Amino acid sequence: MSAEHVEVVVVGAGQAGIAASEHLSANGIGHVVLERHRIAERWRTERWDSLVANGPAWHDRFPNLEFSSAPDGFPGKDEVAQYFETYAERIHAPVRCGVEVRGVTRLAGRAGFSVDTSEGTIEADYVIAATGPFQRPVMPTLVPHDAPVLQLHSNSYHNPEQLPAGAVLVVGAGSSGSQIAEELQARGRQVYLSVAPHGRPPRSYRGRDFVWWLGVLNKWDAEVVPGAAHVTIAVSGAGGGHTVDFRRFAQQGVVLVGTTERYSNGVVHFAPDLAANIAHGDADYLALLDEADAYVCAHGLDLPEEPAARVFPPDPACVTEPILELDLAAAGVTSIIWATGYAVDFGWLPGAAIDADGKPQHRRGISAEPGVYFLGLPWQTRRGSSFIWGVWYDAKYVADHIAKQRAYTLYQPG
Repeated sequence: MSAEHVEVVVVGAGQAGIAASEHLSANGIGHVVLERHRIAERWRTERWDSLVANGPAWHDRFPNLEFSSAPDGFPGKDEVAQYFETYAERIHAPVRCGVEVRGVTRLAGRAGFSVDTSEGTIEADYVIAATGPFQRPVMPTLVPHDAPVLQLHSNSYHNPEQLPAGAVLVVGAGSSGSQIAEELQARGRQVYLSVAPHGRPPRSYRGRDFVWWLGVLNKWDAEVVPGAAHVTIAVSGAGGGHTVDFRRFAQQGVVLVGTTERYSNGVVHFAPDLAANIAHGDADYLALLDEADAYVCAHGLDLPEEPAARVFPPDPACVTEPILELDLAAAGVTSIIWATGYAVDFGWLPGAAIDADGKPQHRRGISAEPGVYFLGLPWQTRRGSSFIWGVWYDAKYVADHIAKQRAYTLYQPG
């Protein structure tokens, strides 16, 4: 029995896979989208219950469909998942749910790939890995598994009720860690928040959301700088959106500590870098305000001044006299939430698609393995690649490239 053949197999039916399907269809390219669970599964089950999108509904969407939320609101995770399900229906995306891709190998002696799935083998001319960056939670092994404390990665945290009574140490103060810490504190928990180097953009300034400022300042199209370290950013759409300010966290009762370094005999040790990390975030924040003010002046815009945005609360005691050690039992800490990001898992792809460390080898999503493509990676082409609207444009680039390669393949001399 011969294997099923399609021109393109798209692996993953999240925002990247659905966007790929739309652009492949626009190019008249036959394809199938394989999803091991449901459309937008990670939005549904691998995020905390109160998560909302980091960008406002008017901006962080595909161009051809608006969210049902108010334009300046921040859709919740379930609304985002439903958005992609609705979008897939509208474009008649050929999604097959419940199909897991186990491996992709190049066909011997002829063009194309063999895609091994839980439902059998599919042969394809091209493969798009649209599984995104949130594949394997990175959970440091600093604290032993048998330590008398519950340890969760942020992808397994859903709400405060799932945690045992007691204080919580949240490690990582990017968007996930800062929002989880704020939620726990608001629900009456004592929270210790480990703050590493980070960026801290204003949620809004002079009546415009920061996504608007990044647009007019042409920062969405910033490209990755080879060898540059990209730190996490702390930004929140929770509660209608607000600027993350760790000093205000401390005023509300959160105890800030520096980068988590090691664990020994029930004690967690932190680097003496908290003040420097806070200062770095402040500098990032103020730099954007300066650029925004200059833009307003240069373009003669009538936007209200906002001098209060440059006023910070005084440094709390946990910054001026930092805690370098935390005895978990003495502090009543019963849970640690590791908001420490993710690693990719592309070991199922063939040949030169990944390097010796398992990381994608690509340029703008076109891999070093001819016929294999990536979609949904952070900074895939630019800063905007990490956002819903950005992946839509990246998908167009990938689909257009496949269309060009397809034309070469089909060419026959006259």
